[in-house]
Order: sequence, then C-alpha cells, then structure tokens
Amino acid sequence: MAQKPSIPKGTRDFGPVEMAKRNYIFNTIRSVYELYGFQQIETPAQETLATLMGKYGEEGDKLLFKILNSGDYLNKIDDQELTERNTLRLASKICEKGLRYDLTVPFARYVVMHREELQLPFKRYQVQPVWRADRPQKGRYREFYQFDGDVVGSDSLLNEVELMQIVDTVFTRFGVRVQIKINNRKILTGISEVIGAADKIVDITVAIDKLDKIGIDNVNAELREDGLTDEQIEKLQPIIMLEGTNDEKLDIIAEVLKNSETGLKGVEETRYILGFLKALNNEIQLDLTLARGLSYYTGAIFEVKALDTPMGSISGGGRYDNLTGIFGMPGLSGVGISFGVDRIYDVLNALDLYPRDSVTTTQLLFINFGEQETAYCLPLLKEIRAKGIRAELYPDAAKMKKQMSYANAKQIPFVALAGETEMAAGKVTLKNMETGDQEMVDVNELIGLISK
Repeated sequence: MAQKPSIPKGTRDFGPVEMAKRNYIFNTIRSVYELYGFQQIETPAQETLATLMGKYGEEGDKLLFKILNSGDYLNKIDDQELTERNTLRLASKICEKGLRYDLTVPFARYVVMHREELQLPFKRYQVQPVWRADRPQKGRYREFYQFDGDVVGSDSLLNEVELMQIVDTVFTRFGVRVQIKINNRKILTGISEVIGAADKIVDITVAIDKLDKIGIDNVNAELREDGLTDEQIEKLQPIIMLEGTNDEKLDIIAEVLKNSETGLKGVEETRYILGFLKALNNEIQLDLTLARGLSYYTGAIFEVKALDTPMGSISGGGRYDNLTGIFGMPGLSGVGISFGVDRIYDVLNALDLYPRDSVTTTQLLFINFGEQETAYCLPLLKEIRAKGIRAELYPDAAKMKKQMSYANAKQIPFVALAGETEMAAGKVTLKNMETGDQEMVDVNELIGLISK
C-alpha cells in the first residue's frame, strides 16, 4: 500500500471552510487599515541573505530558512571545508537567499529601493506568509501569515496613537477581549544604564521578554549566565515587577531614571501616547517587562494578548528609528504593527466568534431535474448572480436526496426547485433549509428574500 503524502511539520492545509474563516480575518483587518489611509504592497517570498541576516538578533538569525543556490552549489567548496563542517561558513557559500522571517525588514528594503516613487509619510499594509525554523508547537508554526501596517517618514507619536486605535478597532470587530501592552525601548535602555549594565541591553531585553513564559527565577538565571552581577540583577527586580496604574508606574520609573537622558525620553514618549489613548477611551497597560526581542526597535513597543483563551502574542510592533539605515538610507523613522493571522484564527476558532455569513459560501442551490429544467434555470442564475448572490446549479440530474445532502453539507441556506409547475408559472419554489419553509416566487422576489 502506497504511503500517504504528508506536509512539513509546522505547516497546515486549509480547506474551503478554513479559508472562508481566514478571508473573514483578512478582510476585517484590511478594511480597518484602509479606514486609516494605508495602502497595500507585496514583496517576494525570497530575500537575499544580505538583506535578512543581522536584522533579528543572534536568535533570529538562527531561525532563518536558507535556500541552497541553484545548480551545483558545492562547486566552490573544497574537501577541507566539507571535512571541517563549519555550518555558518558553508551556509555563506552555498546559500545566497532565504525565506523572509517577517515583513518589516523586506518593507525597509522596499522603501529604500522605491524611495523616489513614495510619498512620505508612507502608510503601507501587507499580508503575506513568513517562515521561521522554529520548533512547532501550539500556536507556533514554521509557516504563517502576518498582516503588517507601517508608517515611515514621520517622527510623530500620533502614528503610535493611531496604530493602537487600529488594534483596538480590529479586535472589537472580531469580538475578542484583548490586553494591549505598551513599553518603550528607551526606558529599557535607561534601566540598563542605571543598574550599570548599559552594554548588556540586548541580553536584558531578550531575557525579560521571556518573563511570562519562564518566570522570574529563570529570567534571573539567564541574566546571570549573560554576565550580569547579582547586584545588578537585584536592582532590576523592583523595576520589572513594578505594579500600579500607568501614571503611577511612569512617576516611579521617571524617578528611577532621573539620571538617564535616554530613559526619561522614553518616559516622556510613553506619557504622550497613553495620554491621547486615555482621552480616546482606549485602554492600554504599561508593562515594563515587555521587551519584544527584535533588535531593531528603538522607541514605543506594543503587544496584544487574548484574554479568554490561552495563546501567545496575537499582535505586536513598535517604533524603529533607523531600520532603513542598514540599506543606505539613514534617519528615516518608522513605526509598525503586525497581526498574527494564524493565532487570531485559532483564537476565533476557540471562542467560536465567526459570524455565520462569513463561512457561508454558496447562498442558493438550484436543484437539477434534467436538461429542460436546466435550460430554464440558467438564465435565472445569470440574473441572480448579477445581483451579487452566490448561487450554483447542481451539475448532474441526480436523485433529490443526493442534491439536498450536498446543500446540507455545504451549509447552503436556500434551495431553488423548478419543475413543470414552476416553469409554467415563470417562478421557482424557494426552500429555506433552516426552517423548512418553502414558497413559490418569481426571480425578483427570490432576490429580495435572499438579499435580506
């Protein structure tokens, strides 16, 4: 017996029902972005490794999927190099491209390459798959979609305010209760300065970003492994465990950071953003343990988690002041968010929050009684589809039971029957599959009933 085919771990197939749900997610997020003036772009699945490497920190670089060069990719490798098995050196010679890790770095590359065509500030959204060579687990995949929105070419913190409004609007439309958290990388930099570990800012942010996952004891152990002294770790504890209202936290951290110009700048930016959001009735929580491991963030950082089902971050982002500088365009500031479509999909499934019409594909099925009836139904179908109603004719003159089972399996809400009586009257019998009610109607009445 032939072995069944399989797909790579960390990837998924999506059937018609799943795709209907995913399109509901895509369309909802897209409509909100467009309300705020964002425009759509796309970039290639493959980027050069020169574009990708060094942009995500050391941990991120390890998760890049690299693509072997075409043809004889070993032709420039001698036997000694193969024997040494230096993976990084070999990869640099046999791989020139990789699959994109996220949409932000490709977007930065896009901005630099197309700068002369863009009107700044440029507001873009982008929905495409990304790939990470991570260990697959619940809520974590090796291939998944992101739905990003970014603004480049503006230093205004009003962009952060609007992005948080977008996040709030999207999840309100989904009916998902979320907790939106904010922090600022300048505050984290200030903290590392005041505890005497300015050179350890990356290690500190990577470690405390894992607080929810591994707990304070393991975070402290990791900080110790990274070279922080017990005294520095001790100074860090009351800061990362700080509680109270947003204003109370900011007042306390401002006092702690009074000798750090960078840290106080982060406090000032955070006050500004939270002040506007409070006036707009958007609830955001300041969380000083939020670090977001990606190394390109320089200002405000955000993260969103669902409250009613266990799941990791379902959205996140932040300010990056010089991401395009790595591609030869220094000083161009940007800020962005990313919606984790696959995790949002899992959340909506877990909470059963899909509207019924979002997963209904065909609205009306015409029963096939034979060639004469088909000739009568086809012009009606054309007229009905022209009014935007999704309709189909069963292709074969099969038994009625089989055709009705097809309608039930596809959850088609209405069935139309046209036999001798209906054709003589110029009408069809419309059956509501949920209630079982049926009535004879003309095409205009049919369109009106289904359109309701």
